[in-house]
Amino acid sequence: MDSHWPPVVRNHASQPRPGDLRAGDTDRERVAVVLGDALADGRLNHEEHEERLAALYRARTLGELTAFTADLLPPEAQPLQIDVQPVMAFFGSEKRSGRWVVPTRFSATAICANVTLDLREALLQTSHVTLQVTVMAGTLTLIVPEGVRIEMHTSGFMAGKTNQALPAPEGPVIEVTGLITMGSVVAKNPKRPRRSWFRR
Repeated sequence: MDSHWPPVVRNHASQPRPGDLRAGDTDRERVAVVLGDALADGRLNHEEHEERLAALYRARTLGELTAFTADLLPPEAQPLQIDVQPVMAFFGSEKRSGRWVVPTRFSATAICANVTLDLREALLQTSHVTLQVTVMAGTLTLIVPEGVRIEMHTSGFMAGKTNQALPAPEGPVIEVTGLITMGSVVAKNPKRPRRSWFRR
């Protein structure tokens, strides 16, 4: 096995590509879980597992981390999603969640459908993201962590726009643009866990 595996992604542009963003400890742990599962079911032998695990904790970027599991899981099941495609749903439902990089410009379409973009574990590529939406007789729901500001600049006919996300004047911005026709866009923070009556 190549001792320099996985490859290092480098980019000298002012705006980092998704794969060039720095990885955190939780990102490494997500990959380590997949490697452990692959060892347990025989997809990796002990030598391969140890080699990948050692390289994993030396890795610096998200792009490096994705190489460790690329041959272990299909794209949609990868623990990290950095090459994100637009979300499109027609007469059904679609959800994007988990650890994924939200590009600077991203689009989502809901035609007679429900689309949910869960950003609780997502990583914004830049501090200002433009989300271009097309909603027709459907609903697009944005779940954002506290500290992210939502700005809605959509237009449309019989359009519903609800921003329930707490104000965050200093946080990163997600600007929602596009067209809503007989549909709605809802932005909200995740529900806080209910406090138990037995805890004081």
